[in-house]
Amino acid sequence: MELTRLGHACVRLERDGARLVIDPGVWSAPDAAEGADAVLVTHEHVDHVDVGRLREALDARSALEVWAPQPVVDALCADAEHLRARVHAAAHGDVLDAGGFEVEVFGETHALVHPDLPRIANVAYLVGGVLHPGDSFTEPGRPVEVLLLPVAAPWLRLADAVDYARAVAARRVVPIHDAMLSDVGVGVVDRLLGPKALGAGGAEYVRPVDGEPLTVS
Repeated sequence: MELTRLGHACVRLERDGARLVIDPGVWSAPDAAEGADAVLVTHEHVDHVDVGRLREALDARSALEVWAPQPVVDALCADAEHLRARVHAAAHGDVLDAGGFEVEVFGETHALVHPDLPRIANVAYLVGGVLHPGDSFTEPGRPVEVLLLPVAAPWLRLADAVDYARAVAARRVVPIHDAMLSDVGVGVVDRLLGPKALGAGGAEYVRPVDGEPLTVS
């Protein structure tokens, strides 16, 4: 299976000609969902789902299906009832066949940003050993090959990211959720999560170039 970062929190997984995209938001590559057989969305924030662009992708590709928490389903299908047959709600405990990929769904809520702000629905997806937690610290309670680790967000301290990586204990860690970082910030994060600093819980820390595939088991 190949994993490709497509900007911020968006990744594409490809295997045997099948293509699965997770979290194509407004800070992702504009063509992130192009050619996808299925799209997974972790939650409703615009950096994780560009509703207008994803609707266009659904209209352009009749076989495309989407899984997401119910608020995202409702937003995608508002004034577009013809999409409801291909836009499905995903919730903790579900096991999905999404474009030929087996997907396990974990978690229920977004990480706490501030006590004054309501917590919204957020699910994590485990696909072929690759865990995308969205905006959460959800632990699936089973082995993980690659953790897609959020590294910069209003709800996140880097110390929390380090502790999360240690708890999940993946073989590899790939940083995501980093569009808010300058080049300097990216360098700082990579140094701190590298083997000569705090590390990533003993995992191999890999930052692939956006658009270039990384082979995963």
